[in-house]
Amino acid sequence: MRPSAASLLLLAPLLLLFPSTSTAHNITKLLASHPEFSTFNHYLTLTQLADEINRRITITVCAVDNAAMDSLLASRPSISTVKNILSLHVLLDYFGPKKLHQISNGTALAATLFQATGSAPGSSGFVNITDIRGGKVALGPEDNGGSLDAFFVKGVEELPYNISVIQISKILPSAVAAAPTPSPAAMNLTGIMSASGCKVFADTLLAYPDASKTFQESIDGGLTVFCPMDDPFKAFLPRFKNLTAAGKVSLLEFFGVPVYMSMPMLKSNNGVMNTLATDGASKFDFTVQNDGEQLTLKTKSTTAKVTGSIFDEQPLAVYTIDKVLLPNELFKDAPSPTPAPAPAPAADAPKSSKKKKSKSPPSSDGDADSPAPADGPEADSEDQEAADDNAALSRLAGGKQVVLSLCLGLVMVLL
Repeated sequence: MRPSAASLLLLAPLLLLFPSTSTAHNITKLLASHPEFSTFNHYLTLTQLADEINRRITITVCAVDNAAMDSLLASRPSISTVKNILSLHVLLDYFGPKKLHQISNGTALAATLFQATGSAPGSSGFVNITDIRGGKVALGPEDNGGSLDAFFVKGVEELPYNISVIQISKILPSAVAAAPTPSPAAMNLTGIMSASGCKVFADTLLAYPDASKTFQESIDGGLTVFCPMDDPFKAFLPRFKNLTAAGKVSLLEFFGVPVYMSMPMLKSNNGVMNTLATDGASKFDFTVQNDGEQLTLKTKSTTAKVTGSIFDEQPLAVYTIDKVLLPNELFKDAPSPTPAPAPAPAADAPKSSKKKKSKSPPSSDGDADSPAPADGPEADSEDQEAADDNAALSRLAGGKQVVLSLCLGLVMVLL
């Protein structure tokens, strides 16, 4: 049966609720079929720039071949410096090959991801694009003294007005983007946390050198920290002081994950995560769960929400959480959900033989039949049970009346 025009008109507004995914792009897949850009592609992934590119539309990626990347990597820059340099090669506007040769007035100034990070002072995060004589298009950073010595080579991939990938002849030179960044080991982790609402946790970490050393030494290889905010951790300190010395170190290390996880990575990698405290049989893990835009961390007794990101620069990410996450290994007696009440005795059971049931299992050295303390007078309990029985009978009788009425009504309709 063909749908009517009216039904299609009714469905049309619903289709608008589901945006088309035809404009989605994946820069690593676009470059995967071009091996001459494999090194450039690898570093887009390593620096997390690929995630940022994939989240944006109306964007241009100025790729360089493997030889140009080799010249960049020859000086052994830090991964943070490589990220700054490559972010200058991502233009926040669409420039396909055709548009490059049709620039108004022959020149344009494009903002880049480097500018968007807030790390680029002045105009250092802008790229000048100029259509010069002979059909050539030159590019150069705006703060490069007017020098335009990188040239458009060819179009690589293009999804019109969404993403354009072009090849340029060399790395865009920028003293600001190429400036050395602090090595990971030199990062002041506790200082970062203290300045962003996690001072109590940071001060406690500093008080235990074994734990703070583990955190600091883990930064080079990648580290993600979930630090409880000041108020919840301050309220938790009395319980923290009751832990053993080893327990205190394990609890502090429980808030560190020995791998760098950006927010997009966290949201796409739900599941169990090991921590700095994980050691063989001592799991000390928690579960990451993404519920829409809200990210939560869970153990058997606690659920904490990720409330913000205070530092995210590979290889270190630091996030704030609204509760102190309790590891199962240290807090096995944490409150659990209240068990469901025991079912009521059968209505025909002799009341004279009833006994109050204990709320907890009987002691192994006590009398299993001895009554537990009652919650209220015995007579009240029996009266309530009798009332419940009467109510059940009334409901049953009422139900039969309803069914009978329906049957009579049906017979009358048939007649």
